[in-house]
Amino acid sequence: MKIIFFDDFRLGVLSGDQVVDVSDKVTDIPMVGPHDLINGLIENFENYRSVFEAVAASGDGVPLDGVRIRPPLPRPINIDCMAVNYMEDGTRSEPAPINAFTKAPNSIIGPDDTMVLQDIPATVFEGEAELGVVIGKRCYQVSEAEAMDYVFGYINLIDGSARGLPPAGNVFFQMKARETFTPIGPYLVTKEEISDPQSLPIKLWVNGNLMQDFNTDDMAHSITRCIEWISHVHALEPGDIIATGTNHGGLNPFHDGDVVELECEGLGRLKINIRDDLKRTWERTTRLKRMEKGLEPPHAPQLTGKYAP
Repeated sequence: MKIIFFDDFRLGVLSGDQVVDVSDKVTDIPMVGPHDLINGLIENFENYRSVFEAVAASGDGVPLDGVRIRPPLPRPINIDCMAVNYMEDGTRSEPAPINAFTKAPNSIIGPDDTMVLQDIPATVFEGEAELGVVIGKRCYQVSEAEAMDYVFGYINLIDGSARGLPPAGNVFFQMKARETFTPIGPYLVTKEEISDPQSLPIKLWVNGNLMQDFNTDDMAHSITRCIEWISHVHALEPGDIIATGTNHGGLNPFHDGDVVELECEGLGRLKINIRDDLKRTWERTTRLKRMEKGLEPPHAPQLTGKYAP
């Protein structure tokens, strides 16, 4: 099932290219805002699944292209992101030690929203194509063998990054947690629709040009291992997101006016816009191309604008 927020955060399910409104079926879920609604729905989904399926089968919907799609998880309690979690198509000789960082819940944006490149001295702004795993029930100190029992579904996720900020070594918080730096969507797909999340093609385009193209089978630490490891650090709650990492080879600098699209197979296509009021420019290239030329640093150099060398 594909679950969607649309217009003024009405809740819907996707049936073909139609959005079927199911808001009146969840009025019993206590809520202050849509984040409470979706988290409550996820936690008690089996109470609503058959109702949603019946409503979706009625075909009484509106065209998807006629609504404003909102982020399907407007404010997760936790967003945990795996760091250096791919073997990079064999260019890494061994897995990096398992590691993660957190992103601010209010860094979330949705389809057709805008990632804003702030007036800060970042050496480059990038966005990492990632599969997001959504937790379905409270998950604390679980084993790898039971980890998939705690998965509700999956989403597309772009991990925005402002790299190279001073002081050196003070990295993840100010690089990753910025406003608008976690685009997700267009909808939340329940786990039974994805037969093997560990063999999923992921593609990211910038202005129609394919920049990232890899598969989740290249993960260094599997989805189940990530759930096990994180859940031994802190409890995961319904609606929490684990971003499973990226293959860095296709990373490239985002520029003002760019249109970025991400598609993890089976999860729809997430499209966002990029805005940089400073109109800075970087070399239009990927990390892989620079590596093949033996160039340092791995990311593209800034060419023009404020903070350029």
